[in-house]
Amino acid sequence: MAHHEVKLDVYNYLFSPNLKPCVTVNIGDTVTLHTDDAFESRITSEDTSPKAAVRNAKFLNPQAGPVYINGAEPGDTLVVHFESIEFTRDWAVSCIMEYFGGLQSNSITKTLQKPLDEKVYMWKTKDNGKTWRCEKIGVTIPANAFCGTMATAPDTESIQALTPGPFGGNMDCPDVCPGNKIYLPVHNPGALFYVGDCHAAQGQGELCGVALEVSAKITVSFDVIKNKAIKWPRIESKERIMSVGSAKPMEDAARIAYADLIEWMVRDYGYDSYDAYQLLTQVGGLYVANMVDTTYSLCASIDKKYLERT
Repeated sequence: MAHHEVKLDVYNYLFSPNLKPCVTVNIGDTVTLHTDDAFESRITSEDTSPKAAVRNAKFLNPQAGPVYINGAEPGDTLVVHFESIEFTRDWAVSCIMEYFGGLQSNSITKTLQKPLDEKVYMWKTKDNGKTWRCEKIGVTIPANAFCGTMATAPDTESIQALTPGPFGGNMDCPDVCPGNKIYLPVHNPGALFYVGDCHAAQGQGELCGVALEVSAKITVSFDVIKNKAIKWPRIESKERIMSVGSAKPMEDAARIAYADLIEWMVRDYGYDSYDAYQLLTQVGGLYVANMVDTTYSLCASIDKKYLERT
């Protein structure tokens, strides 16, 4: 098996079937992709105005990719083995931005109130990314490294990188992390895999809209499940299986996630759909991954101990 390392001069800001692959790999190869933060490192100090910093930006969330995986075809499922995240700097940034975040109006949810004041928070690490400290607040928090975006290209359209959907995308789901497997639908030859928006930490919901944004090196490898299509992203850890749904209103995202989890339990674990519905009512897990993006993402889960019945 080969190892590939990719460092782009220009990042993409779309999940698109029309962009030229940055690398072509075989199943089982490992790929290390260098990623920049959500602002493409435009915000570097607490004196920076976020509005001014992104004024001339194309979008947010620069993407590394697409990666073309030989053997992946429409109707397959791409299995992403998330091997590691290595931070490539000792600082992360978060900020409160005008017209963005869970507790203020924006272009989609309009109110008459004025936007919140801009404010930048710099977070530093002195232990190689194990913990992060913000002197402005006076707190130190543990790292919870994951990728906010991970996707395969949609079928025919190009979708900007702030958006989550059936293809994956900007789910901001903390379980998209090293040690887990992420399952994504394949809509195009080669799957066309994208990744970016690394977070050093983030609470559930990504409340202000900006996690601890950091540059990193992401290492992944791939498998392909042939002729077994899925409709929505799925995640598997050692302890749980999870489905991610993205929609507005938020209850529709929850319905998508739980309904897809039931389909998974029926197809792969032999459950009757009503029995799975009943069991998830009693032991299912559900959390808000993001409540700030163009659509909201929720993650439904069940512990693997309930998948083997006696």
